[in-house]
Amino acid sequence: MTLRILIVTAVAAEADSVARGLPSDGPGGPDGPDGPDELPLPGGYPLRRHHRTGSVVDVLVGGVGPAAVAAATATALAALASGGETYDLVVSAGIAGGFTPHAPIGSVVVSDAIVSADLGAQTPDGYLTVEELGFGRSSHPVAASLTGRISDALTRGEQRHTVAPVLTVSTVTGTAERAAELAARHPGAAAEAMEGFGVAEAAAAHGVPVVEIRAVSNAVGPRDRAAWRIGEALDALRSTFQLLSQTVLVEPAP
Repeated sequence: MTLRILIVTAVAAEADSVARGLPSDGPGGPDGPDGPDELPLPGGYPLRRHHRTGSVVDVLVGGVGPAAVAAATATALAALASGGETYDLVVSAGIAGGFTPHAPIGSVVVSDAIVSADLGAQTPDGYLTVEELGFGRSSHPVAASLTGRISDALTRGEQRHTVAPVLTVSTVTGTAERAAELAARHPGAAAEAMEGFGVAEAAAAHGVPVVEIRAVSNAVGPRDRAAWRIGEALDALRSTFQLLSQTVLVEPAP
């Protein structure tokens, strides 16, 4: 059985870090001497296909924000389905802001829920979720069996991580007040990014399991670019997928 995994990032730097975590596992590597296959999708979305022993891992650069990445993910899912095949897992991956103290810089957050943090309405009595408005959903739970397998692999590889909700926002938090508001509304949330919910919506429409994995580059709150550690987060992203490439990305779920 060949596993088919789709990993979706926002930008090329994230995709490159993920790809560097997918090492060759044979002479010359199963991707061959020229590296992974480049497979442009309809709409021009760049996708790189890595042929692993026991799996095929597609790495897609989907764009920034939930709308862009939902369109890209849906395009990739539909393209594979048109050939009569389906993905076994979709992963939203990249760097993110971490909520203090749950997710320090350089650590990794594995989602147990992918939450659209601002999909709802402000009212005189406070914020209402889209569920409370009766218009849809704002959260995708992730199976504990999947997060457990990922967490086990990271623990064995001594990669600092936490399993917790990851928030999707359309506007990155830039103040302490906004960070406190989100933390109060979503207790236990460990990270904030801009794409996970869009990826999850597309995956759910195709009936494919989804998880979000984020390496923390900065603290959620006031924007202090001098304190950002993007290189450190990209290194953590690479090492995370190196660990997963030996386990979760090659072993069928039990």
